[in-house]
Amino acid sequence: MNEHASQHHRPNRLRGHRRGVAATVTAVAAAVVAGVLAPATASAAPRPDAVQQRLDALVQKDGVPAALATVKGRDGRTRTYTAGVGDAATKAKVPVDGQVRIGSNTKAFTAVVVLQLVAEGKVGLDANVDTYLPGLLRGDGIDGRNITVHQLLQHTSGLPDYVDKAGALSDPKRYLEPRELLDAALAHKAHFAPGAQWEYSNTNYLLAGMIIQKVTGRPIGEEITKRVIDRIGLRHTYFPVPGDMTIHEAHPKGYQRAADGSLRDYTELDPSWGWAAGAMVSTNTDLTRFYDALLAGRLLPAAQLAQMRTTVAAEPAGPGVRYGLGLMSRPLSCGGLSWGHGGGIPGYATFGGSTDDGRSVNIAVTTIPGDADTDKHVDQAVDEALCR
Repeated sequence: MNEHASQHHRPNRLRGHRRGVAATVTAVAAAVVAGVLAPATASAAPRPDAVQQRLDALVQKDGVPAALATVKGRDGRTRTYTAGVGDAATKAKVPVDGQVRIGSNTKAFTAVVVLQLVAEGKVGLDANVDTYLPGLLRGDGIDGRNITVHQLLQHTSGLPDYVDKAGALSDPKRYLEPRELLDAALAHKAHFAPGAQWEYSNTNYLLAGMIIQKVTGRPIGEEITKRVIDRIGLRHTYFPVPGDMTIHEAHPKGYQRAADGSLRDYTELDPSWGWAAGAMVSTNTDLTRFYDALLAGRLLPAAQLAQMRTTVAAEPAGPGVRYGLGLMSRPLSCGGLSWGHGGGIPGYATFGGSTDDGRSVNIAVTTIPGDADTDKHVDQAVDEALCR
């Protein structure tokens, strides 16, 4: 269990939904944690660090194998924390700021690329899906001529979720093409008419990824790398190429708890079933830098950033949560909002957020929490940290 402090200078400044991967393996988690170290004095011991206490409790009371966090305060200083063990069998230490699978945080990256294409005049938010993928989207109550790009990015399309209709969870090392995932979704009826309500569905971002590839003529991973990762210098973030089941740099192992209480190792899996909705790998620190840069306007023109931050109620994701275009807002108890996404994929769950005045936090745990109490504990830690 360690806390590490370092100075990080932000060139400018810059948060989740987490729903379903615990139950549907879609993970859209959205939560944040931040803290301040109390100074030591000659006559008194230092106050225990709030973030470290929260991570320790997640391990000791909630039973997650490991927890990692990165916290950036108003002063721009970044601190990293760890708790638990990086390998349940060997009890190896948790790598400081280790790489993890970031699940549905990938949606925010995908949305940024779509909105960059909107700014370039290559995609229209109000254009229908058939404009770019003619005839592809047809099913029971489903018609691509009646669903817009905007509705895909905001989860208001009514499309059924492909997870786990494609069998991804029963065979996590199987490679799945995007079209296979789409076909699995289209075998089911639309949940509601386009625009009628909000409901989280990975199928929306599957289609957003297909649109990116159709418009650019390049794989989505290459577009995300060029337009986002390389642009803001995320040195520990990548979109896995087809067939890559490993995590490239130092990382804690990821687990899911089996029915008998034992831990099943999910560290290596084929993230193709997550694709544009959830395939990416990153670190807590890189995620805070991404959301900081996004909110600071370093990735999108002002008009597209404003569209991304225009939200609708998304109460299933938590009290007061609202969803924009690949970006969620969550109210803070001290006033204001945190922005981000969060995500889950077998073995890992990430919770994070950033505020407009530059506070940022991201936490990763090495399992998808199996009950609402653990989610609640992370949410409380997030709010407490950002409001200190």
